[in-house]
Amino acid sequence: MVTTAKTYHIPVLMKDSVDGLNIGSAGIYVDVTFGGGGHSREILSRLDADGHLYSFDQDADAEKNIINDNRLTFVRSNFRYLKNWMRYYGVDHIDGLLADLGVSSHHFDDESRGFSFRFDAPLDMRMNKRDGTTAADVVNTYDEERLADIFYLYGELKNSRKIAAALVKARAAHKIETTQDFIGAVESLFRREREKKDMAKLFQALRIEVNNEMTALKEMLRSATELLRPGGRLSVITYHSLEDRIVKNVMKTGNPEGKIKQDFFGRIETPFTLINNKVITPDDEELANNPRSRSAKLRIAEKKDD
Repeated sequence: MVTTAKTYHIPVLMKDSVDGLNIGSAGIYVDVTFGGGGHSREILSRLDADGHLYSFDQDADAEKNIINDNRLTFVRSNFRYLKNWMRYYGVDHIDGLLADLGVSSHHFDDESRGFSFRFDAPLDMRMNKRDGTTAADVVNTYDEERLADIFYLYGELKNSRKIAAALVKARAAHKIETTQDFIGAVESLFRREREKKDMAKLFQALRIEVNNEMTALKEMLRSATELLRPGGRLSVITYHSLEDRIVKNVMKTGNPEGKIKQDFFGRIETPFTLINNKVITPDDEELANNPRSRSAKLRIAEKKDD
């Protein structure tokens, strides 16, 4: 029997990330990763009657956690459309934005979603179950070279070409429809001592492709950079090197690629001032209470005056 997760998500680095927003009680804030609502509740606790929070989530399951508060507007959408939605609500500038990237505990623990190699489930992995290409679509239709590129770029797997070849061979015999079909096609390529780590990387790579996560992140950060008023804060928690690199580049150079632009005097032009030069990571107590927080990194930046 397929079961679903009982607890949606334990918010990671909650105090540090919300503190990083330097919240003004009457400000306008955005939580682009609502999930279980933990960070949103903390932000709301620091707002007065004039403050407002816009919380985004594309997953229908997150709607069950909506907070009954007239200072909250829940937006059922991918955060890549941040700018469009703010325009829709008549918001020209925001005072801060928080993003807790990656996948919630709910997605990993819900057997029906196909995010984890621990369960036998349909190979889906879509954050938004209403639309888009499933993980099964990817592994059954992408050509071998494209699959290899995904596993190398998003999973940093050195044997990506062998994995892709094994999948193409397996799907020729029968369609790959479940997580166990997927694992069965490639598990012989992983060394026993690294099997869990490499399998996690493989599932991560497939999930990133299915949800177009890197493109969505870049678009959201560009919109956030435009929307933040001078003195507004960007507080972002990342979980793997790819997304962390993009966030770091935007905060240091103003663009996801990390291209350095200099003024006439050779000074680096960037819209942000870094609040923490060194990433903030969970302390021992949080790691003990929530082992899944172990890879979390928090970066905070403040929008400069124009």
